[in-house]
Amino acid sequence: MVYVHLADGFEEIEALAVVDILRRADIPVKSVSMADALLVRGAHDIDIKADLMFEEADYDHCEMIVLPGGMPGTKNLAAHGGLAAKLKEFAEQEKWLAAICAAPSILGGLSLLNGKRATSFPGFEDQMIGVDYTEDRVVRDGNFLTSRGPGTAIAFGLAIVALLKDEETAERLRKAMLV
Repeated sequence: MVYVHLADGFEEIEALAVVDILRRADIPVKSVSMADALLVRGAHDIDIKADLMFEEADYDHCEMIVLPGGMPGTKNLAAHGGLAAKLKEFAEQEKWLAAICAAPSILGGLSLLNGKRATSFPGFEDQMIGVDYTEDRVVRDGNFLTSRGPGTAIAFGLAIVALLKDEETAERLRKAMLV
């Protein structure tokens, strides 16, 4: 199971592109509300109904946590103590952590990316503590996957498919989606 976390102010393209692509690949994925209700408002005033609340999520059966960026979504994710604990736990267990746009700064702020290659939206480099920063569109280092922003959301989603399923499925989807 993959959990895509939605906090008020999340970047809609980054969250929904990942959910869409993973479902096309038959990878189990659920959106998780970090708000007070299932309905979460995106950065561009698009309301999305999440699949479940954070408190309902079963992280023992989750193989990847995905953090979309956006503002103030990234700040809202970073302020959630329960999520921070799960991110640290996943890092310790070397389970997959994926973040795009401003959200890699959450991982950087928790010092989870120390010594790792990673990327983020321009302007968040200073929050990427201890990171070997790159401007590549999608970067994998160990159990971490990071990406630049809305324009890289499809490549980010396809990279997740390649990691969790296989490169052949990702390539099939690339062709089918005209990427």
